[in-house]
Amino acid sequence: MASIYKDIPIDAPADHVWDALRDFGALHTRLAPGFVTDTQLEGDVRIVTFGNGSVARETLVDCDDKRQRLVYAITSERLKQHSASAQVFAEADGRCRVVWIADVLPHEVAPYMDAQMDLGAAAMQTALARSVRDGKAA
Repeated sequence: MASIYKDIPIDAPADHVWDALRDFGALHTRLAPGFVTDTQLEGDVRIVTFGNGSVARETLVDCDDKRQRLVYAITSERLKQHSASAQVFAEADGRCRVVWIADVLPHEVAPYMDAQMDLGAAAMQTALARSVRDGKAA
């Protein structure tokens, strides 16, 4: 199984970032606008439309407020396995970092997923830093 690991510095406080990350249905407005263009909730499943037109069904596995960690899984015809977690860690300077890990099969999709996660990370950095700078809730 391919594991993709992203350690993403965010120019925003951990609580601000966690509030946006844990808002499972607001991926397109609070966490990664542009990278994600729409999110629809169906119970514990979110249907995510990405900027490139692809759509994914992501099932919420766990949302742990104490650890500021969210876990989800994707089911699709082309993925044999996809599980991911994103966890927020406070830094001493008032900023934070998000550790985003995805485990995927088949191995052949890993380069695509890695590139998409890079785009998602950049969108998170921009949106969350902007929301703090503009004084808005993430």
